[in-house]
Amino acid sequence: MTESRREPLAGLRVLDLTRLLPGPVATQHLADLGADVIKIEDTGEGDYARTMGAKPGETSAFFKLVNRNKRALRLDLKQPEGVAVFRRLTLSADVVIEGFRPGVMERLGLGYEALSALNPRLVFCSITGYGQDGPYAQRAGHDINYIGYAGVLDQIGAAGAPPVVPNFQIGDLLGGALAPLVGLLAAVIDARATGCGRHVDVAMTDAVLAHAVFPLAGLLARLAPPPRGADLLSGGVPCYGVYATADGRHMAVGALEKKFWERLCDTLERPDLKPCHLSFGTRGEQAKRELAAVFAGKSQAEWTAMFDRVDCCVTPVLHIGEALDNEQLQARGMVVEADGIPQIGPPYKMSGYEFAIERSAPAPGQHSEEILRDAGFDRDAIDKLRRQGII
Repeated sequence: MTESRREPLAGLRVLDLTRLLPGPVATQHLADLGADVIKIEDTGEGDYARTMGAKPGETSAFFKLVNRNKRALRLDLKQPEGVAVFRRLTLSADVVIEGFRPGVMERLGLGYEALSALNPRLVFCSITGYGQDGPYAQRAGHDINYIGYAGVLDQIGAAGAPPVVPNFQIGDLLGGALAPLVGLLAAVIDARATGCGRHVDVAMTDAVLAHAVFPLAGLLARLAPPPRGADLLSGGVPCYGVYATADGRHMAVGALEKKFWERLCDTLERPDLKPCHLSFGTRGEQAKRELAAVFAGKSQAEWTAMFDRVDCCVTPVLHIGEALDNEQLQARGMVVEADGIPQIGPPYKMSGYEFAIERSAPAPGQHSEEILRDAGFDRDAIDKLRRQGII
């Protein structure tokens, strides 16, 4: 029998001031692991993600997908009374996470120095496009800008064609959601050991560059930027690429290792292609054309059935609906139904931990009263804050 244990982050309290995608995904990971994440929105529009793509009066699927397992508080931080409430909440908090431009929190009187004076063990995490300093610190930006500066967007696309904007937010998710978790959890561990928190400064551009390993390796090998769509992992060799099928779908071929490539060639009855494994240039292009002609002869379903029996890293390219139905992802518990929609489960599996959606994405200020009661506000004080429009 599996031992019953607390969730890994039970007892961790997080004050979440983030909006849209990067910060909310980061704090959802914390909430899924048991942290008490308090989503704090202003008393006006709040998190813009609530209405993006939604019908009037409804909450968007986007918002529901990245805000489960959180409690919600509405708070006007432009008013002194709202600032006072937030400062009181930090007394029992472990983490504050925000995504404003540098200087905004300081102007509100809620910067790291001010809050750490109240709670020295507080970890304060700032997520921005370009960081708290440097010549670009105050610039606006989005994912496309961050991956552009980091030398990654230049690498995405077909040979001889312009860069292609990916439909996966590399900067926002790798840089703005996952990178902050490493920094803030490291700081939390240190704070619990020493009693001293830290300011964790995460720039999404920095985080993308920090993981641009293959573009840099290509640069160092050639003394020139790797060619778009023509490097080892971007389509330059026949053993690693995407091939169209007879029905207009695609197969992903990842036969990088020699044994996998040779097994692929044998399966396709093309042993003559074995010497072209890692061929670039004219020879590689010819091998790719011949491989493409072979894959164009059967449907994706036919190729999938064939390669399901062959261990050589050849798999179908699925669309998102098919991915949700995929037997492996289903078996791993990666798809759960909640809040009226299918949701993506957390990517970590731990002994003694069973993921559950305890709360649907909250309505604006849904838990305001209980959060304030937890912080020691009595009913009269809460009613006064509500009359003043602070909550």
